[in-house]
Amino acid sequence: MKPFKLKIVTPEKIFFDGEAEQITIRTTEGDIGILANHIKYVCNIVAGPLKIKDSSSEREAVLSEGILKVSDEGATVLASAVEWADEIDLERAERAKKKAEDILSDKSRADEFGRAEIKLKRALARLSVGQRQV
Repeated sequence: MKPFKLKIVTPEKIFFDGEAEQITIRTTEGDIGILANHIKYVCNIVAGPLKIKDSSSEREAVLSEGILKVSDEGATVLASAVEWADEIDLERAERAKKKAEDILSDKSRADEFGRAEIKLKRALARLSVGQRQV
């Protein structure tokens, strides 16, 4: 397969800047795959796995919400947070999941529901991707 330029950026750092032959990423409409010479495309991404395949390997990361832009120059992902699957702290993700579930089950904390839902989705994505590494 032909490689293309891929850049993944968070508010804190450039997470990845290199070439890929294929990426698979979760959008609001479902998982999509991007190859070289993909049409120009912009979409929202949601918490979930990101697979990056190059000529010799495939790596998996977990992304939080953000944006994917595909242009003639390649693909750019802007995400709130991203981490490699083998760097996920499963105990911390489990605690975050539990905390978010507690907030969602407490009707007196309705003002926190939106944020708790985002945190729960992020924790579930981290657990799903991280547990595949164990």
